[in-house]
Amino acid sequence: MSSLDEFYSLDQPEVLLFVFYPRKDHWPGPPDSTDHIIPVEEDVSIVCRFYPHGKTSPTIIYFHGNGEVVSDHDYVAPYYNELGINLFVPDYRGYGASGGTPTFRSMTRDTHTILNAFKNILNEGDYSGNLFVMGRSLGSISAVELAFHHQDQFKGVILESGIASITNLMRHMGTYEAFSNPPAPDFPNLAKIKSITLPTLILHGERDTMIPVSEAKTMYKHSAAKDKRLVLIQSDHNDIMLLGMEEYFSSIRELVSC
Repeated sequence: MSSLDEFYSLDQPEVLLFVFYPRKDHWPGPPDSTDHIIPVEEDVSIVCRFYPHGKTSPTIIYFHGNGEVVSDHDYVAPYYNELGINLFVPDYRGYGASGGTPTFRSMTRDTHTILNAFKNILNEGDYSGNLFVMGRSLGSISAVELAFHHQDQFKGVILESGIASITNLMRHMGTYEAFSNPPAPDFPNLAKIKSITLPTLILHGERDTMIPVSEAKTMYKHSAAKDKRLVLIQSDHNDIMLLGMEEYFSSIRELVSC
């Protein structure tokens, strides 16, 4: 069974209502940012925002967490820019100003279209720095998908508060019995990270009540990367950057500088 086939088994109305929490908030970005509309399907486009630092700076394509939107990152991007990093943040279908309705299959498939479009944006703008991929929480699925299929395109991968196994997460949330056809125990990220040899940084809150820290430890243990680091911060799911800001960003700086 292919990755998209397994996601198809999860793309049932009762599951999607439980998993995705799209917000339609979208507001103009800072003067130095640019918005990009990327078509992913007929009459469906994804809105992305680019926060540049410099033409030769490293660039992170960042897939955000559930309930978040591109515009939220107007307040986050300056921290990356201060480290000398360009930040590119796509939304998902149905989030922000993007069209369509989110599903696991569309989210996974769209990552490849977004990557190809973003590479064209970088080329047209004469950006020459190394490219990294990062995913937070739900976004870890998109980040691992790209790292798995396009290892030659990236210099490293960053996973923050990420998911190793949807099956484990369903059990943690007490919803496992509600799904008639749950995916394989290592689906999706754990199965893929076993083949990803890119330098890998895994960030997670020690007190994460939404996605247990055991998910991060499992991914770290099974990661195929020789250069890998697990950074655990005394935080819950949504305050990891705030409570561990110094360690959070110093570890990102270390990875993109390698």
